[in-house]
Amino acid sequence: MSLLHKNRSIQFIIAFCALWLTACEQKNQYIAPPPPQVTVSQPVQQSVTDYLEFTGTTQSVGFAEVKAQASGILKSMHFAPGTNVKQGDLLFIIDPEPYQAKLAAAQAELVSARTQLKRTQAELNRAEELIKKNFISKTEYLQRQTERDVAQAAIGLKSAGVRSAEIQLGYTRVTAPIAGRVSRNITDIGNLVGAGEATLLTTVTQYQPIYAYFHLNERDLLRLMKLRREKAQQMGYDSNNQPNQELNIPLFLGVADEDGYPHEGKLDFIESALNTNTGTVELRGVFANTEKPNHLIPGLFSRLRLPVGNTPEALLVDERAIGSDQSGRYLLVVNQENKVEKRLVSIGQRLNGMVVIHKGIKADDKVIINGLQKARPGSVVNPTTATATAG
Repeated sequence: MSLLHKNRSIQFIIAFCALWLTACEQKNQYIAPPPPQVTVSQPVQQSVTDYLEFTGTTQSVGFAEVKAQASGILKSMHFAPGTNVKQGDLLFIIDPEPYQAKLAAAQAELVSARTQLKRTQAELNRAEELIKKNFISKTEYLQRQTERDVAQAAIGLKSAGVRSAEIQLGYTRVTAPIAGRVSRNITDIGNLVGAGEATLLTTVTQYQPIYAYFHLNERDLLRLMKLRREKAQQMGYDSNNQPNQELNIPLFLGVADEDGYPHEGKLDFIESALNTNTGTVELRGVFANTEKPNHLIPGLFSRLRLPVGNTPEALLVDERAIGSDQSGRYLLVVNQENKVEKRLVSIGQRLNGMVVIHKGIKADDKVIINGLQKARPGSVVNPTTATATAG
């Protein structure tokens, strides 16, 4: 092979390697990915009622144990367990015959005492005529007068005996002490009751109205006390002496199978002192519970909401935008350079999928509501603006 041919071959190989290396260098060059797409929205501004929210339990306004006040055999039952009864409705009858006999005996003794009184009064009248004519001594006259007085006192004693027997007979008819829902019969028919103790027969629980008890921390208590003073001033009352019921402070309640707070009542009672062990104070609300059947029963876990003011230009964001970590609640905001900023926020109540933000953002901030998993503080994103609305 000639020298010229060899040189040309070498040049071709060198050129091919250069092209190959150039192609490799171009293939391995890093190209940055485009900024991730996120959806942003400015906070919604609107007037919002400020609420304090609690959890509590419902309790009856009245609960009565129905016990046997007379001893004897339980003869009959006159109610269906689990139904509503009115005050005074007949529930049980205890065998009345022994008490009817005692009443008859007491009435007979009263008749005898009245007859005795008539006899002694007649003898005293005769003695008064005789002493005027000095036919009897003064001592004998006083004796007749004493006998009349004793007979007169016996009337009161025997009358009390009759009344006592009537009361004991009345106890054989066991009636509902309050209106409400009656429980099952705890003692069966045919059993001896009231022998040595007041046997429990059943219970009656009042459902209308119904109480809800809950607890309030010290900070929220001060807000409520301020609201109470303002209410009292508006109504011309002395806030220190006016009962809470008359201030008509509204209270709203919901239970586990309900959305929101459909039951409206009012604040009824505030305990007189803060519990130093828990740092809370007990409060009570009262609710009419007039639904049929009664939706609220004692012992239910409940959510409660108490309005304490109004914020005219509150900022609300979509609740999906709120994140949480060890530093607290935060929002991711896109600045003018499309960089992501992390803002620690203080949140308030929820309202139709939106959350009130008390501090941490401004009205013109662009809050990331979609694509949070793609956004990192300090990174650049490609934002798309959406419009948020609050109900």
